[in-house]
Amino acid sequence: MRPRSPQSPILTSDFFLRSPEIVARDLLGKVLVHRRKGERLSGRIVEVEAYLGLDDPASHAFRGRTSANAVLFGPPGVAYVYFIYGMHYCVNISCLPEGEPGGVLLRALVPLEGIKTMARLRGLPENAKPQQLTGGPGKLCEALDITRATHNGIDVTKASSSLHIEDDGVHPENIEITPRIGLSKAKERPLRFLLKD
Repeated sequence: MRPRSPQSPILTSDFFLRSPEIVARDLLGKVLVHRRKGERLSGRIVEVEAYLGLDDPASHAFRGRTSANAVLFGPPGVAYVYFIYGMHYCVNISCLPEGEPGGVLLRALVPLEGIKTMARLRGLPENAKPQQLTGGPGKLCEALDITRATHNGIDVTKASSSLHIEDDGVHPENIEITPRIGLSKAKERPLRFLLKD
C-alpha cells in the first residue's frame, strides 16, 4: 500500500452514520491518527470487527444503555474505549444515528508514523515488526497511547480532535471476511474484516 498523503481529509460523521457492517469494511485502508505531544502516531487500519448493538449478544450494547457503554448509543463517529482482562484498552468507533447502538472495533494497524515512539510505548526495540507493535486491539491502543480516561467519548470526526481517522485515497479490494474471534457469544457471525496482504 502507498504511504499516507500529508494532508488527507478526516472521515465525517456521515461516514459512521451507516450500519457497522458497512462502516467496518469501508474503514479498511483508512489511517488512524493520534496527535500526541506534538507528534503524529498513525497506522493504516487492516483489521476490524463490526458489533450490531441490541441485535448482537457479543456487543457491549446488547443489554441496553449504561453509563459505561453510553457512547455506543450516542452520535456516530465517537470513540468508545474500554478496558479488558485488567490490562488492555480497546477502541471502537460508534455507528448509526444517535439512539441506535452499534460500533466497529479496530483490531490491527500497519504503523506509518511515529514508529519509534510506538515501540517505546510498547516496550519493544525500534526494529520491532508491525505485528508486534499494532497487531491486535490492545497492542494498537498501547502503541498509540489510547486510553479510556483520555479518549473515551472523543468525536473522531472533528479536525480539532487529537484522535481521528483520515482517508488518503487507499481503497483495498483484497478483503477477507471471517467470524469474529475471541468471543463466547455470536461468534459464528461473519463480522470480522481484514486485508489479506
